[in-house]
Amino acid sequence: MTSSHPLPEVWLRGPLEGVPALLQPAAHALLQAREEIHQLMQGFPETLLWEQPAGVASPAFHLQHMAGVLDRLFTYADSQLLSPQQLEYLAAEGKRAEGISLLQLLAQFDKAIERAVARISHTDPATLTEPRGVGRKQVPSTVLGLLFHAAEHTMRHTGQLLVTVQVLRAGNGV
Repeated sequence: MTSSHPLPEVWLRGPLEGVPALLQPAAHALLQAREEIHQLMQGFPETLLWEQPAGVASPAFHLQHMAGVLDRLFTYADSQLLSPQQLEYLAAEGKRAEGISLLQLLAQFDKAIERAVARISHTDPATLTEPRGVGRKQVPSTVLGLLFHAAEHTMRHTGQLLVTVQVLRAGNGV
């Protein structure tokens, strides 16, 4: 479709092939976040990636964090503990990474979305109410709770990123 006739939101485009019916909303939300973020970040200056207007999280943090959270939540959904590499990634979230570009951050986020949707596609609906532990303390959740939270958390950070980017653009004449 042309820009004068934008596509409807992902959830209004019909079922995603291979995704269990009960998990369509989670997959739709993740794909919607990806589309909105790519549109939002078009033409965003690299020099503003790590800026924190009014002390809020930077655009770079949101992109790093969303990718990391998806990986961690799906690890818990698989009844696994975080690996040393995941813990290192978590510790590095939000710390200025010199030389990392917006395109690299978006590519990392895209890969996380693709992996998440693939994992959702391979989730047996019969397992959705199975208990899962979260974190070192093994806080109780379920497979469904983790998958829903992955989508909800991603959309929450998408909204925060949208506001932060708009504030940075307005404040810098972009």
